[in-house]
Amino acid sequence: MLEAIKNAFRLPDLRNKILITFLILVIYRLAAHVPVPGVNATALRQLFESNQLLGLLDMFSGGAMSNFSVMAMGVYPYITASIIMQLLMPIIPQLEELAKEGEQGRNKINQYTTWLTVPLAALQAFGQATLLQRQGILTNFGLTTHPLPTVATVIALTAGTMFAMWLGELITEQGIGNGISIIIFGGIVARVPQRVGQLLLSKPTALITFVILTAITVIGIVVVQEGQRRIPVQYGKRVRAMRGNRLRVVGGQSTHIPLRVNSAGMIPLIFAQSILLFPGTVASYFQRAPNDWVARIATGITNFFNPQGSWYWIIYFFMVIGFTYFYTDVIFRQQNLAETLQRQGGFIPGIRPGKRTEEYLNGVLSRITFVGAVFLGIVAILPWIARDITETQTLLITSTGLLIVVGVVLDTMKQLEAQLLMRHYEGFIR
Repeated sequence: MLEAIKNAFRLPDLRNKILITFLILVIYRLAAHVPVPGVNATALRQLFESNQLLGLLDMFSGGAMSNFSVMAMGVYPYITASIIMQLLMPIIPQLEELAKEGEQGRNKINQYTTWLTVPLAALQAFGQATLLQRQGILTNFGLTTHPLPTVATVIALTAGTMFAMWLGELITEQGIGNGISIIIFGGIVARVPQRVGQLLLSKPTALITFVILTAITVIGIVVVQEGQRRIPVQYGKRVRAMRGNRLRVVGGQSTHIPLRVNSAGMIPLIFAQSILLFPGTVASYFQRAPNDWVARIATGITNFFNPQGSWYWIIYFFMVIGFTYFYTDVIFRQQNLAETLQRQGGFIPGIRPGKRTEEYLNGVLSRITFVGAVFLGIVAILPWIARDITETQTLLITSTGLLIVVGVVLDTMKQLEAQLLMRHYEGFIR
């Protein structure tokens, strides 16, 4: 691996890609420390220590939200817009047709996703700033009391999201890896040294336990993320007319369809955690209601959905499994593999094309997804397991963050591998 790193830096164009990626990450991290004016930093820190939902959003902003900087929302509105577009494709025929038009159609869908990001970012900016204003953290915000600072804050936060998206696109085009993922990756990894220091000062033995658990989990994530079931595919021979009335036999080759054990990635964890934290977050605002009956119900809901309790993690585990099946089914239906194979003259040996092929692929995908869903569920409740073992609330990396980090590292290593192999160098992956 060290030799491969040396080879990568010996190549001028590859070295430039790596340096550009690091430079853009540095720019993003610097922008993440430019705060919005009028923020009470002490009250903000106390709020983040007590609110799990804000902690989830802070992860996707790369730690910028805990400072409430101009990059506070990070790329989260873009991720939300991308998920909405994926869920709308099976519902809206026009979007489904665009997805089938190849690169041109994908570019159009990406354009629609970018347009959708702007109103989502503005709405989220207003919602987050309103929440902080009600908590006494943001002093110069309110449409009736401070209209100009309010508009300026919303525009600044929305522009920060678009700036983060632009930096991510620069990494994708001129750097190494997926830009959006690398920006999130940089924010997650940037907090690891601070958490290591906290564990060293409080519980050194807990740090050793966390390192061991993290190493075991990383190995499991790599195995599951890279695991796939290869379905053999045979293409029939066809006779095609060439110039000069010549006939040529084409086709007849064999290939395979790689069905991944975990096709959903980290999305089920995001869905489950967001939905699970929502009732407790809403109920917490009614705990001090004048009506005792409303206050008691709100307190009960808040306690039930409190991450300190066991029921939260049990429900979280089963919700992750359910969302894994749901999102995998949505993605698989968009691909429409059975119809594509039949249109291209391909077939699975022993399986009739068309409906039977679709049923066979759905059956195989359902069985292998069970392994991926259970594994994601275990990764999701890893903080609960680690908390009971180490008796500490400080984690090096959250379960969702760990999936992101490992996924980004694997994807980046594969891209470096491809670049090196094109130049006949030995890569990272053997």
